[in-house]
Amino acid sequence: MTRGVRGATTVEHNEAGEIIERTKDLVLEMAAKNQIHPEDVSHAFISVTKDVDAAFPAKALREINGWKYVPVMCMQEIAVPNSLPKCIRIMMVVNTEKSQEKIEHTFQREAVKLRPDLLERKDS
Repeated sequence: MTRGVRGATTVEHNEAGEIIERTKDLVLEMAAKNQIHPEDVSHAFISVTKDVDAAFPAKALREINGWKYVPVMCMQEIAVPNSLPKCIRIMMVVNTEKSQEKIEHTFQREAVKLRPDLLERKDS
């Protein structure tokens, strides 16, 4: 069965190195929390807010050992007024036996504000 695994993080500066590092950290945490191996991943979509354009975050996956062949596509997030700035979001589609409610979505840095309901559920 396939499931979507969400992740989001933020950067402080629109700089290539920071974009790649934050994306890499996010992917690694998403994988660890959900016991995801690269061969389990069908594909991943990565969106960024309009203020993040110094690098393609997909490059981060190519730098992680074993993730080079995972299909990844980057796109710009819709520009909703007052939305979280400098944000990178990932939707990873994985093959897993986990039920929907057992998937652990990952929110780092300022992105914890996006879905506090998912974080609270895991803590309770």
